[in-house]
Amino acid sequence: MRKLESWAFFVLFVCSSAIENGTSHENGSTYQILSFDFPAIETPFLVASWLILASAAKMAFHSKYFPDSSLLVVVGFILGWVFYNGFTWIKVQYYELESSYFFHFLLPPIIFDAGYFMPNRALFENFGSVLLFAVVGTVWNTMAIGSALYFLSLYEWFSVSFEIFEVLTFASLISAVDPVAVIAVFEEVHVNEFLFINVFGEALFNDAVSVVLYKMFRNFYDIGSESVQIVDYGKGMVSFFAISLGGTAVGIIFAFAVSLITKFSQNMRVLSPIFVFVLPYMAYLLADSMGMSSILAISICGIVMKQYVKGNLTPTGVNSVKYFTKMLAVGAETVLFMFLGVSAITSPHHFDWTFITCTIVFCLVFRTIGVIVQCTILNKFRKKKFSVIDQFILSYGGLRGAIAFGLSASLPDSMSTKPMFVTTTIAVIYFTVLLQGVTIRPIVNWLKVETKEDRQKTMTESIYTKYFDYTMSGIEDIAGIRGEHYIRDTYERLNAKILKPILMQNEAKKDFDASVIVRAYAKITLEEALHLKEQKKRKLDERLTIDRSAISDSSMDIHIPQERIRLISSSKTRLQKLEDISKQKQINETEELQDDYMAQINVANMRSQQNAPNSSQLQPSSSSANI
Repeated sequence: MRKLESWAFFVLFVCSSAIENGTSHENGSTYQILSFDFPAIETPFLVASWLILASAAKMAFHSKYFPDSSLLVVVGFILGWVFYNGFTWIKVQYYELESSYFFHFLLPPIIFDAGYFMPNRALFENFGSVLLFAVVGTVWNTMAIGSALYFLSLYEWFSVSFEIFEVLTFASLISAVDPVAVIAVFEEVHVNEFLFINVFGEALFNDAVSVVLYKMFRNFYDIGSESVQIVDYGKGMVSFFAISLGGTAVGIIFAFAVSLITKFSQNMRVLSPIFVFVLPYMAYLLADSMGMSSILAISICGIVMKQYVKGNLTPTGVNSVKYFTKMLAVGAETVLFMFLGVSAITSPHHFDWTFITCTIVFCLVFRTIGVIVQCTILNKFRKKKFSVIDQFILSYGGLRGAIAFGLSASLPDSMSTKPMFVTTTIAVIYFTVLLQGVTIRPIVNWLKVETKEDRQKTMTESIYTKYFDYTMSGIEDIAGIRGEHYIRDTYERLNAKILKPILMQNEAKKDFDASVIVRAYAKITLEEALHLKEQKKRKLDERLTIDRSAISDSSMDIHIPQERIRLISSSKTRLQKLEDISKQKQINETEELQDDYMAQINVANMRSQQNAPNSSQLQPSSSSANI
């Protein structure tokens, strides 16, 4: 014991001497056993700290009455004020969000999640309205807001004067309806799919259009309003389509690349999900480096590659991609809303309440006018009409968020109006996220807006939906009309004959892809069997409990046939086997059901036939019969 104490004292003495005095050398340096080098791990440590802090705040302040986005903005605002005024020794760059970090690290996972989990059928059925809202609506809002603000500036309503291209640049970024805020609010409200896909689809593609307009007007500002020539306006229009179509092409190319790589990566299944995340991110970066729409690139990549990747990956890989994508998106979204609150404290401000008020009013008024006019036009050509309540929700759901703030932060410092634009952008974000985001739930309930149904489609609904699609496409073909059903049928035939055999494994060329109907039938039949199993199991348990209690009660002279007890027991045994089969198939949720059910059912039937005894074994032998 004394030796141990002596050794411990010796080690403590050496460590203290090394840390405090060190071992002197001729050059004056000392040898240190332990050292603390925080600058070496500063950046990753701060990222991890913000992730933990934002996630803890989201769990702590989660409420069913207020959207998480609104609460996180408020928490971020309070946290930023405490850091800025109370903990002055903390560097401002530790809690200040740079635009490069936002566009390169936080935005990509959110947009990829939105594209990958986009309901393709609903998007296709409403593609015309979504495209009209995203393109025409954004251009209308940008030009209307910019022209109105510039007109008021001519009469010196504001404290800072600005040029036409300055205010148009600001109008383009303030017209960006943020998909992050829309997802955060509308998913909690559970509005119907028709309304959700129009608002969310517009928000997703509206951002891409806003970024294109932002780049175009910023280039005009760099040239100078006096130096801009007519040919520059023509180049601007060409760049609008080049940036949009270029980003779409990059997304499609990378989607096919991901599908091909996952098709031939069966020997390394663990690495397959890596390509699903890395290649879309590379598409985002490549499109951004070439001046194309990076938002369109990564969102289109997710939309196109989804059906092929799910067919190439294993069930475990599909679930891994699903949950990891959601984890990245929710984490980035949580940190983003926290920084939106902090940015109100750290950003340089110039408060012009007249400019702020006019901007908010113009955003509400011009969006409402645009929605009403566009819905009036669309209702003349649509089976599903936009009601007055739908138009109100579309107008009221134009939430601004991180996209607008990121673009305002990336304004050039040479622009004298940048502090006023940044302050106004933050004010508009707070108004839409806090006021509109908080009040949209009670408004939806008060107006009795149709909400999303929790039930799944029945077998009859799914089968007849597909049957109706084929019937309508045939009618359009006979009538010589090239409508949406004809386009869908043409794409499905192209997909079945060319794309799927090339991009997916175990896919042969098909003249008519009727396997969709078969898979839907098998899938829903299995779901209904599991649901019926649960109901019958509960009833059998209740009957068996009543029978046993009757038997155990000596005061009652009740005779229960043994045949009934054996029937109930055998029924429970069969239900238990069905439950074991469902667990073996790993069917936990409807969305996790695999596509090719017929293959799984055939394999199960083959195994049962192999395990079953032969018919000769079941029949009695001739000798035993004679006996």
